Amino acid sequence: MSMLAADPEVLRIGNCSGFYGDRLAAMREMLDGGQLDVLTGDYLAELTMLILGRDRMKDPSLGYAKTFVKQVEECLGLALERNVRIVANAGGLNPAGLAEKLRKIAVDLGLDVKIAHVEGDDLGARAGELGLGAPLTANAYLGAWGIVECLNAGADIVVTGRVTDASVVLGPAAAHFGWGRTDYDQLAGAVVAGHVIECGTQATGGNYAFFTELADLGRPGFPLAEIRRDGSSVITKHEGTGGAVTVDTVEAQLMYEIQGARYAGPDVTSRLDTIRLDQAGPDRVLISGVTGEAPPPRLKVSLNTLGGFRNEMEFILTGLDIEAKAALARRQLESWLPTKPTELTWTLARLDRPDADTEEQASALLRCVVRDPDPDKVGRAFSNVAVELALASYPGCSFTTLPGNGSPYGVYTPGFVDASEVPHTAVLPDGSRVAVAPPTDTVVLAEVAEPPAPESLPTTETRRAPLGAIALARSGDKGGNANIGVWVRTDEQWRWLAHTLTVEAVKELLPEVASLTVTRHVLPNLRALNFIIEGLLGQGVAYQARFDPQAKGLGEWLRSRHLDIPVELLS
Repeated sequence: MSMLAADPEVLRIGNCSGFYGDRLAAMREMLDGGQLDVLTGDYLAELTMLILGRDRMKDPSLGYAKTFVKQVEECLGLALERNVRIVANAGGLNPAGLAEKLRKIAVDLGLDVKIAHVEGDDLGARAGELGLGAPLTANAYLGAWGIVECLNAGADIVVTGRVTDASVVLGPAAAHFGWGRTDYDQLAGAVVAGHVIECGTQATGGNYAFFTELADLGRPGFPLAEIRRDGSSVITKHEGTGGAVTVDTVEAQLMYEIQGARYAGPDVTSRLDTIRLDQAGPDRVLISGVTGEAPPPRLKVSLNTLGGFRNEMEFILTGLDIEAKAALARRQLESWLPTKPTELTWTLARLDRPDADTEEQASALLRCVVRDPDPDKVGRAFSNVAVELALASYPGCSFTTLPGNGSPYGVYTPGFVDASEVPHTAVLPDGSRVAVAPPTDTVVLAEVAEPPAPESLPTTETRRAPLGAIALARSGDKGGNANIGVWVRTDEQWRWLAHTLTVEAVKELLPEVASLTVTRHVLPNLRALNFIIEGLLGQGVAYQARFDPQAKGLGEWLRSRHLDIPVELLS
């Protein structure tokens, strides 16, 4: 047990990064803005591991988040002065290299800092023997107990490789309160708090469906969680910062990139269907009631491979006969190509409108995307041919893109290995190494039976209106799948939503997903439905299967669709 705060009953954990490339000034803002005990940062999305893998191919000493280095260089003295521990997964593919880089910075700054790191997640060298193929990167999602070991050894900074996003919050909480590995309810509560704050300002009004209700969204403050000994927490932000913390902004982040009612992690499976959210004051939301279960016996592994090379050209089609113009461009380009790439896909975005007041409003966009293992087939051999159509094709032919070479793209796939196969190791500030044992108490993950539906609303007068008139939504990516979480604010709205927004209704409202497998999960405590849409994103974010490759706008598309809503719910 390591006391990380003066208050033995409450630990204040802030976040300063939701992704690699987030607000550079956030670390200083969080340290300057108010009292904290621990400052965390999440830098590792699935796409980031591919980016870091390519960095490491160019320079083996890299493979970590370079922006984190800049933040620490600027703020290390301030963090020490305020006695704030820093825990971040910025180590990426090279946590040992990042720890050594930070030690050099500390020496240059004349600061005495205890730096530790967690490793063992990188399974790349053993991918073949573990049945994971031959990926560019293979990283198991580690849990929080390596972080706990580092903090218990007095570390001021702990950097990790691929741990779960919530582990950087769970680790400090478990260290401070002395939780054991089977204190599942407490662990689950901290995991939920970690999930809420891990994406930074998405918990304080960023990417929020009812954003017009927020008084100040100019520069949202980053969130923090006041975690309590029983695992409950209050989500808040520093006083005077922008954005807002409400039940709905917190629920928006809870619904982000989840699956079913069980939220599985390497240390605990959290039951999302047990969460209670209550407004506990201005910019304060209490999370309570979370129950936990033993984790599954296998760890998820993030696998990234180089899938080949990709290129695209985008044509502008203006005025009349849009469909015929698109057909001509497509027919010409495909017949003129010297060698057809392995994949060649077309999409026509009908952004045009009749009798438009501006040329832009009279125009549609035709995009051609090509992929092939051979960079030459998707390079100038493709894009130059597209440009050659400029004076030989449909009237008004022009482009939004310039001809160029193809760029490599990645393919993400999830894998799974037994936790006993992963050498989870804490490297303490003095250089000693502590092996973290896998959990001995595990339960194979199973779906939760759908709860009974609420009593349906009696038939009343309805009005055609967008779903978003009463419902909020948040969507995101998980490999090639997308999720859309949809929730409402009142019990009456929930009685309607639970019966109306079925899988069949979603497929009808979103024709792009009609041929795909869609699964619905019901979370009555949150008045929420979560839909998993399999295969919508192809082979992951880097594959760029659609114009919104991370499904960020998918929920907003669903909210914009019209259906018959009871008038009493719209008032």
